[in-house]
Amino acid sequence: MSKPFKVAITRPQQQGLALQDALNEVGISSLCQPLFTYRLNTTQLAIAEQVEKLQPSIVIFISAAAVEYANQAFSLSSWINSKQLIVAVGKKTLTALTTLGIQAICPELHNSEGILALPQFIPAQIKQNHKNILIVRGDGGREFLAEQLCIRGADVEYLESYRREWLALSSQDLDLWQQENINTIIITSNDLLKRVVELIDVTDNYWQNTCLWLVVSERIAHTAKQLGLKNIVNAHSANNQTIISTLLNMESKND
Repeated sequence: MSKPFKVAITRPQQQGLALQDALNEVGISSLCQPLFTYRLNTTQLAIAEQVEKLQPSIVIFISAAAVEYANQAFSLSSWINSKQLIVAVGKKTLTALTTLGIQAICPELHNSEGILALPQFIPAQIKQNHKNILIVRGDGGREFLAEQLCIRGADVEYLESYRREWLALSSQDLDLWQQENINTIIITSNDLLKRVVELIDVTDNYWQNTCLWLVVSERIAHTAKQLGLKNIVNAHSANNQTIISTLLNMESKND
């Protein structure tokens, strides 16, 4: 891309503004346009009953939001103990747990495949030591991790600590995208990608062929191709610094 980046950030406002500030620091212009927000989706009683029934030996946190809202409903220190293995999918999730005084491990690859590659999740280990697993996440999402853990012999339950609420994108908002000459859209989930595609006319030559779609996983990149998008770059991580590094590397190659 020869023109300077003009980035649309579609994350919830708090995370979006943090990324916007980081982009500003390296001279990349952006527009923070949240397309969804989070709402608490559980209670202290519901968590207590589920933990008492399942007695999980492993608790997997899928996102920092999953940590935040689970802790908001029922302090993690009240139901997580030192005998459990706590797993964070990514660095932001690990930081959220560490801030709350919860020790956790994080796979090198920040996705379901990375978790499944950990030695604690080989079938023999699951059957012997880690049969009951609690996955803390938002409502919906990818089922691959739970399915694979069940195949390996685990009993898996979800604790859906938050739910996603989609926000409207008005015609004025879309006009602003055009006025700001948006040429890059950051996409951090399949659901978000599908939502953006619903809201803007991707059959338009510009959005389909010219605009850069910066995604954070191979799975999202695959979906983007299926939806007919042409200019796709995979940052391989939703971490702010990785996203920024990807953009800066592209910028330097075009200089």
